[in-house]
Amino acid sequence: MTLKEIIQSYKDEEQINNSEIARRLGVTKSTVHKWLSGDVKRLHNDTIAKISEVFGYDVGAMLNGTVLTFKKPILGYVKAGYDLFAQENYLGEEEVTEVDRKKGDYFLKVTGDSMIGEGIMDGSLAYVKQCDDVPSGSIAVVLIGGDEVTIKRFIKKSDMIILEAANPQVPARYFSKQEVNELPVKILGKVIYVKTIF
Repeated sequence: MTLKEIIQSYKDEEQINNSEIARRLGVTKSTVHKWLSGDVKRLHNDTIAKISEVFGYDVGAMLNGTVLTFKKPILGYVKAGYDLFAQENYLGEEEVTEVDRKKGDYFLKVTGDSMIGEGIMDGSLAYVKQCDDVPSGSIAVVLIGGDEVTIKRFIKKSDMIILEAANPQVPARYFSKQEVNELPVKILGKVIYVKTIF
């Protein structure tokens, strides 16, 4: 990546302007403008070190073309099925690329086989973007009744929510609007992708 791309990516990720980047890095706004214009091709090592410290990753390695990997936590288990109680057990970390680092927040280890039709197997790691809503038809991590966590296709209808499996042997579950509110049925995140190691 070029310096311009690195700075722009950080701006987009943090949703900040040039003035705020300048403030965080202790440089002038015009310096940031020069970096973003592509006029600056080389930086002093101390400047690279400062940018790396603020951005939270090795900017020097990125400028040299090295592909960086980042780590995201594996927060526990989620059932591709039903009836697994929510557990927040830290299970370690999993590497992601710089691009994927921005797409999700954490991994969950899958147990069960109700989503095998989507390639989500027992033992897979689901990479999840934390959110409280998803488009209908998305594969989501859903909390049912405050203690049961599952991965299912989340389908919205005018009068109900359907949690649909991707295994013909596992029935879908239907929740009325009242049940969604009273149980409750809550989205914890959207599944971005799944890693399965054979």
